[in-house]
Amino acid sequence: MIHQFQKYLQEKIEITDEQFESISSALKVKKFEKNEIVQYTGDNFKHGYFVGKGLLRAYSIDAKGKEHILQFAPENWLVSDRNNMNNEPSIFFIDAIEATEAVLMPNNFMEEAARQVPCLQPMQIKLLNNSIRFMQKRINMLLSATAEERYLDFIKLYPNLTLRVPQWMIASYLGITPESLSRVRKELANKHFRP
Repeated sequence: MIHQFQKYLQEKIEITDEQFESISSALKVKKFEKNEIVQYTGDNFKHGYFVGKGLLRAYSIDAKGKEHILQFAPENWLVSDRNNMNNEPSIFFIDAIEATEAVLMPNNFMEEAARQVPCLQPMQIKLLNNSIRFMQKRINMLLSATAEERYLDFIKLYPNLTLRVPQWMIASYLGITPESLSRVRKELANKHFRP
């Protein structure tokens, strides 16, 4: 699993085996069972996750008990709660939708690794920028896009998840009811759309 994370980095930057070896001692691999809660809201965990195998999701639960899914993290995705990175209690739950193996990265891993291996610094900035860009687009989609546009964007972002994730979770991610998602899918099928 650590090797998979190394490969992930090497696809993004030129990092040698020796450089990776010098920073990898802080990494740990952990397995999570299907439906296992990885992180509770209020936790003070000090790490993020690189998913090597399986599927995680980050979500919150409102006062009425309704779930609001912020992100799915399939293979080769990173997920973390930014509050923890600022030494604040987490505001999201993270759980395993499938049996999952993940690399646990201390919150300061990328920062410390970039000090030891300077070629990681541009990647760290790019990851942060991509995260901000993703969140801005997500907020804009929730505020202004139709249910169909949101669903099509979901398929583009997560092309292999429609068969791996229950429909109610996709609806939660999109900010619509499962019934609305069924209507959207039916309308797209009538237009001969195939994901």
